[in-house]
Amino acid sequence: MTVIATELPTLDYEHARTPDEAHELIRQARRHGPIAMGPHGPEVLSYDLVRTVLRDDRFVMPKGFALAAQGITSGELWDIATRGLLTLDGEAHQRQRRLVSKAFAPKAAGCLRGFCAEVITELIDRRAEAGRCDIVADIARPYPVPVICALLGIPRQDWHLLSDWADDIFKFFDWNVVNDAPDILRAWQELEAFLDDMVDLRRKAPADDLLSEMMRAEADGDRLTRDELLSLSSSLLMAGTDTTRNQLAAAVQVFCERPDQWRLLAEHPQLAARAVEEVMRYSPVIFTTMRVARHDVELAGVTIPAGSVVMANLAAANRDPAVYDMPDRCDITRDGAPAMLTFGGGIHYCLGTHLARIELVEALTAMTQRMPDIRSVGPIPWKPITGITGPVSLPIEFG
Repeated sequence: MTVIATELPTLDYEHARTPDEAHELIRQARRHGPIAMGPHGPEVLSYDLVRTVLRDDRFVMPKGFALAAQGITSGELWDIATRGLLTLDGEAHQRQRRLVSKAFAPKAAGCLRGFCAEVITELIDRRAEAGRCDIVADIARPYPVPVICALLGIPRQDWHLLSDWADDIFKFFDWNVVNDAPDILRAWQELEAFLDDMVDLRRKAPADDLLSEMMRAEADGDRLTRDELLSLSSSLLMAGTDTTRNQLAAAVQVFCERPDQWRLLAEHPQLAARAVEEVMRYSPVIFTTMRVARHDVELAGVTIPAGSVVMANLAAANRDPAVYDMPDRCDITRDGAPAMLTFGGGIHYCLGTHLARIELVEALTAMTQRMPDIRSVGPIPWKPITGITGPVSLPIEFG
């Protein structure tokens, strides 16, 4: 059968108010099969099919992300989207990734572990005497900005600028780009102008930071152009900010609902790395990623015509009962489970995965040690489930 067949169950969780509500809708659809028809095209729901769509070169990243689906196929916003690493495929993608991959290796990311611990400890200490805070506003939102700025070599007095720009630029990944376009463009232009000045400074005086490393990066005589350097630096700043913010807040909410797991991690901090994997499996802040079929492709008996958008449902894959034992249970001692797919897969596997894991490990380790008996004390509204989601606010009290 083809992708337009009426036999496919429908799935629409865009208006779900909480991730639990969205997961329940996914569970209902998966009972009918591993593929459902969502509002933007077919969604693959099983671990194996999601992994296939992410890794199979018959599927490529859609040009301009979801802009075309929102009626945007030209203009400045389109140009920004189509020249970045995230939407490039084939040799163009491999070339840029090859030039910067060394800077994101485990050893390079590991050098920031101590700094991550310092940043999160300072944020916690500001709220320690009060014994209460909003995890989103007071901890999660300010936490990754100093880390990614330190990585790129951005001076402390400018960190607040990056934080504000990230708020607006990440509207790019929502389904309201037409209305948000002025804010996105203004923030992107200001960010690129800022980075352009930094490039000039680094050419005169190279430093021990990622920007200088990318400027020095060379493979077979090839180097990044100035435009590529600016676009890549901007993309890395954004990718390293908003996802970590939201994932940390989502993780803390999971623990607020499971205080026994919080106490367990406090007693056994060596479980922190495993805890990060589990909360990212259980409560990812990116539910789906989009691909386009280059050719007619058959998946689970369904023909996906060439040119069709396919949504790889990462959240569904992470709770596939065929792969995970008791998938709807969060257990930081879970052992031997397949890798969660929240970081994606294939050539677009998250470039900053090592740093993101370190940031989350250090944050949860420090928080469980210094914020005992954590409990939520108010409503926890969520952003729209599409795009990059996460709690809007998370008021807590702690011992």
